[in-house]
Amino acid sequence: MNKKKLYHWCSIPVNELENHPKLKTPFRMVKDSSEMGEVMARDFVEEIKQANHDGRSIRAIVPCGPKCWYAPFARMVNHEKVSLKSLTVFHMDECLDWQGELLARNDPYNFRTFMETYFYGNILPEFSVPVPQRFFPELRLIDLIKGRIAEAPIDITLGGWGQDGHIAYNQARRHPFSKISIEDLRNSGLRIQENNLDTIIALGQRSFGAAYQFVPPMSITLGIKECLSAKKIRLYSDTGSWKQTALRIGLFSEVTAEYPITLLQNHPDALITATIETASHPISEHPEWEFKGINV
Repeated sequence: MNKKKLYHWCSIPVNELENHPKLKTPFRMVKDSSEMGEVMARDFVEEIKQANHDGRSIRAIVPCGPKCWYAPFARMVNHEKVSLKSLTVFHMDECLDWQGELLARNDPYNFRTFMETYFYGNILPEFSVPVPQRFFPELRLIDLIKGRIAEAPIDITLGGWGQDGHIAYNQARRHPFSKISIEDLRNSGLRIQENNLDTIIALGQRSFGAAYQFVPPMSITLGIKECLSAKKIRLYSDTGSWKQTALRIGLFSEVTAEYPITLLQNHPDALITATIETASHPISEHPEWEFKGINV
């Protein structure tokens, strides 16, 4: 990453991001987590309603986070009587222990438990996604899920991004003896992997008071190829400082394997949504800061 370019991107005031002339990917900003939850839920509900109106099925890749949209989504579906019977859901990723096995059911990083509780659990039974149309990733199901995804186009991918701009769990690969190219990343598929050290530290700080020892060391994830195969890509974040730099890189950088989010700029219908806090950046708020070789 070119640090002078990075400094410039991070220096752009937050109120100048939307419709900035040098955006690589379309960007939308919302006030806070509450508003983003409503926007994200509405985006998905309208996709489903349109498919129902057209009399066709809809296939979606759905993340465990952000978490602010589940209650609004359930409220909209139940109140507006939106049937999810034609919806097939491919869940984006899952956390694993050091042997690549699923976590304890009530581990806070067990994504399936969370989704069954907050995504499916609040939908009235008469509207809910049929169980055979819910695909949760795990090692024994890799070939099955790959085959089901390949059967027909994905209509929409929903998601967030990580501190290194990872989409799903497609982290920047930092193995010292196994480098990958942009094309390798672009064509990556459903797989298990070890989590990067910075991902573990970031999640430990975010969830466990920096007790990284409780963060799952491995994950299984849909690849960039599957996520970006959708007709529409919609990424959202309300996580604040953890995502600020990755957002700026996603909006302004050329494509780089160091930040997978930059691959969105090659998609015909991608949109990034962030809260004001997430779209802000401390460098933009401190023009007096000096960095040798960068701005002095």
